[in-house]
Parts: sequence; structure tokens; C-alpha cells
Amino acid sequence: MPENNYQPESVSGRVSPPEGQTGRFSAQDMDELRQLMSNTALTRPAAAPLRRMPRRTVVAPPSRVARPRRVPPPAPVPSARAASGEAAAKAVPDQSNLFDWARAMVAAIIFVGLVFSFLARVIGVSGPSMEPTLLDGQKLLISNLFYTPQQGDVIIFSLKDFRVSGVSVPSGDEPLVKRIIATEGQTVDINFLTGDVTVDGKILDEPYILEPIDRQRPDDVGFPFVVPPGHVFVMGDNRNISLDSRSRAIGAVDARRILGHVLLRVWPFGGIG
Repeated sequence: MPENNYQPESVSGRVSPPEGQTGRFSAQDMDELRQLMSNTALTRPAAAPLRRMPRRTVVAPPSRVARPRRVPPPAPVPSARAASGEAAAKAVPDQSNLFDWARAMVAAIIFVGLVFSFLARVIGVSGPSMEPTLLDGQKLLISNLFYTPQQGDVIIFSLKDFRVSGVSVPSGDEPLVKRIIATEGQTVDINFLTGDVTVDGKILDEPYILEPIDRQRPDDVGFPFVVPPGHVFVMGDNRNISLDSRSRAIGAVDARRILGHVLLRVWPFGGIG
């Protein structure tokens, strides 16, 4: 092994190269160094794979800053002209409302007219022939809708242009109010000594009459009397003054002349029923 001939310099601190060598690299040394560096692969350690951290939703804390309150604007003060206009508009009713009221009134009048023409009507009592059941001046509500004459009903019938066995009845269009005593096919008889009225041989219980029949009148029909088909035999509750089917002037009443049967008394109010 060769001896080391380097001597350190105490002054400058430099190291002297060995003898026969200069302090610079030769061109051959530089080429070898370059070749060595090119053949040597500089490798880096493989980086660890990056791990994705889960995303977290960050909720911002509610703001504690108080919001300023909205102060509503002051209501406008109506002027005197606007106030007077509103008052006038309230005082004058709307034309559409007036039209609705008028239409409702017309419809009500038509409805009432139809009701009193086909369903019911009001008839006034004239005279004492139905006392004590009906009094003079009372108003009656009658109806002929789906009506079939029944014994004991109080009916209103017309005598206009009516003939019985060729005998003219009293003139006038005023209807009469009487009580049905018997219907078609039934036999009516009167005991003028006791005043009892019998129908088909059975004495009628008549608490509604004012007094029993006290006599036979000269123009009375013959008894017993058989009611012809389509007719009814009627008498007033005030038997001794009533002009009814006992008289030849009236006799049995054609059912087609019946205007209706009495539903109730509507006037005076105290006698409704």
C-alpha cells in the first residue's frame, strides 16, 4: 500500500494533492462521472396512497342577531271628500241587490199564485148555516189536491150553472160550505119526530150540530133518499136554517162541483184549527 504523502498546511488549511496529481479533475474523470450518474437510477420511495376522509356537514349555528321589527306604515287618514263618498255609497243600495230582491219577490208571488190555484185557496164563510162549527166571517184554507169525498168532511162546492133533476138552483157564483152526510150509493133517512139522521140504517152521532131537525119542509126531497153515483148528500150543521141537499133546489151535489175540503180555519187567529 503506498504511503500517504499528504501534509496538512497549517496556515491556509488546504490539503495538498498527492505528488504527480493536480488539484483539478481530468476530462476522463469527468466522462466517467457523467456515465456513472446516468447509469445510476435515482429512485424515490413510493408514496403512501392518500386516504379520503369522510365529508362532514357543518351546520352553521343559528344567528343570534335579532332581526329588526317591521313597523307597519301608518294608515292613511281619509280625506273629507273620500269619507263623504263612502257614506253616500252606503246610503244608496247596490243595483244588483235591488235586482235580486225584485226577482225574489216575483218568484214568491208566482209560487204563492200556483199554490193557491192548484194546491190550496182561502175561502170566507158567509152566513150562519154552519154554526156552531164555522162562524160568519171566518177564513178557511181548502184544498182539492188528490181529494176523494168522505163522509163527515166539510166541503166547499159551487152552484154555478148547476141543475138537479131539471130544477134550477139559486143564481150566483158564491160557493157554499156544507158537511157531507153520505156518499154515492148510500141511503139517507131522517126521522122528523126525533131529528135523527140515519145512513144505511145507522143513526149518526152528530155532536157538531147546533140542534136537531125539528120539521120537514115542503120542498124537501122524499126520504129515504139514495145518493146517485158521482154525488154526495150534504147538510149544514145549523140544520133548521140551512139550505142543503134536503131541498129539491139543490139535492145531491155533483162531486165535480166540489172546490175542495176544509183543511183549517186561518182567520181569526184565535180560532185557528
